[in-house]
Amino acid sequence: MNVGRLLDGLEKKYKIYSFLSPLTMIGEVVLETAIPLMMARIIDVGIAGRNLSYVLKIGLLMILLSVLSLAFGALGARFASVAAFGFSRNLRRNLFARVQEFSFGNVDRFSTSSLVTRLTTDVTNVQNTYQMLIRICVRAPLNLLSGTLMAAVISGRLSLLFAVAVPVLALCLFLIARTAYPRFGVMLRNYDVLNNTVQENLTGIRVVKSFVRRAFENEKFHSAADSVRKSQVNAEKIVILNMPLMQIVAYSCIIASLWFGGRMIVAGDMLTGELVSFITYITQILMSLMMLSMVFISIIISRASITRVCEILNEEPEIVSPSENCVSGTVRNGSIDFKNVSFSYLKDPSNCVLSGISLHIESGMTAGIIGGTGSSKTTLVSLIPRLYDCLKGSVLVAGVDVRKYDVVALRDSVAMVLQNNVLFSGSIRQNLKWGNENASDEEIKEACVAADADEFISSLPDGYDTSLGQGGVNLSGGQKQRLCIARALLKKPKVLILDDSTSAVDTATDARIRKSLRSCLPDTTKIIIAQRINSVQDADVIFVMDNGTLSASGTHEQLLKSCSIYREVYESQQAKN
Repeated sequence: MNVGRLLDGLEKKYKIYSFLSPLTMIGEVVLETAIPLMMARIIDVGIAGRNLSYVLKIGLLMILLSVLSLAFGALGARFASVAAFGFSRNLRRNLFARVQEFSFGNVDRFSTSSLVTRLTTDVTNVQNTYQMLIRICVRAPLNLLSGTLMAAVISGRLSLLFAVAVPVLALCLFLIARTAYPRFGVMLRNYDVLNNTVQENLTGIRVVKSFVRRAFENEKFHSAADSVRKSQVNAEKIVILNMPLMQIVAYSCIIASLWFGGRMIVAGDMLTGELVSFITYITQILMSLMMLSMVFISIIISRASITRVCEILNEEPEIVSPSENCVSGTVRNGSIDFKNVSFSYLKDPSNCVLSGISLHIESGMTAGIIGGTGSSKTTLVSLIPRLYDCLKGSVLVAGVDVRKYDVVALRDSVAMVLQNNVLFSGSIRQNLKWGNENASDEEIKEACVAADADEFISSLPDGYDTSLGQGGVNLSGGQKQRLCIARALLKKPKVLILDDSTSAVDTATDARIRKSLRSCLPDTTKIIIAQRINSVQDADVIFVMDNGTLSASGTHEQLLKSCSIYREVYESQQAKN
């Protein structure tokens, strides 16, 4: 676990605040240490000698030191707070940027709910620990050291009390930490499950209501929330032992000091003021130990969070641009070749979802892909923009292995319209400009006309400036599909992949879209995944997938004669029509 990466990219001003906070803590501790010594002088010199001017002079000096100590403490708290908030902002930014670099394989290892928890709850835990480290972890040890030193100066014999108290506390804290840490790890994993439950419910709220599953979802949420509660109680019931243990040791030390110190005063081995200041230093020492124990418990809690955050920062993206002989710039054309390609999500040769795929698509051709559910059609096309890397064989675009391309250049040349039509909050125009942020109004309209979307957009009250709800909830499925196609067309890609992206439109609209694609993107290679034969029968070549293998390829007429799978699908669809 490389904890040092937590500070990567921290801005200079927050580093300065992180330095100033412990510096002011040093000033506060020095002043606090001097105050009990002056109090002893007031009792043993001023009051004992009935010297009122001396009492006033030292008293005013104590007030001044107290005010200065308060000022140093307030400044230290402010510096620590600013530094901690800056640290958490920087850490979240680094985590989010890291997630953006992940390939699909990396994302598959971390659930969405887990990533959300790590970016929120875990970062907040780490932030609180950071604030404690630059403030209390400086103040408390210095207070402990200075208090112990002053107590030893006043009475070496009484100071031996700490030789008994400190080892007892250290042993107790060690046992608490060892027991509590794994329990907090379980608690955070339960938080992941809770977040996943909430996310699924809110995302699929329409399905929940349409199937009248509110009671089931409530029970599911209550179960997840109760698991968090139980795991949190299971962890907290260990760490709450810290405070009573500290108080027992603290009060035992004070009672012992009063007992033995009183006997020393009676024997003439100690002055009254010295005992009062010694008790003050004991309180200072024990309060420091309490603060250190609080920090220690905080570190126990946040250690699990730090581990989870570092897992993200230390996760290396599976798919990166090659460091040597990288092909950058625009992809020359849209020709595609699969050469004996096999692929496994688990990277296990014995568990491949694609096996021995070899095919060729000329640049500018329209290729159709047909196959049953689970035949790995989407997986096949995901290898083209290198969303995944093949396990065996090679995928070539424009005659170059996709693993040799700069990833950004490759993906910028390939446009995909996925099965799940993803739109974002904002206007229709803003969503379309994801395809080309510099697109003019004319280019946007042309793309929407080609995608058969201009008519319904123009009928909306605000036209292209109509605001979409989250995920485009105020649009129908067919309207969302057409907007996603228009967004892809604005990229003017070398390769356009339509993954069952006209399933929600009628056959007439589907035909118009395919006709527009041929006319507006003549040089672009178009790959259409479809369940309906009508959507691909005009393609230059059609590939038939069956259980992760390429069963047959050819034109519509050729496949009707040579491929039984294709013929059965065609006849069943014709019978329904």
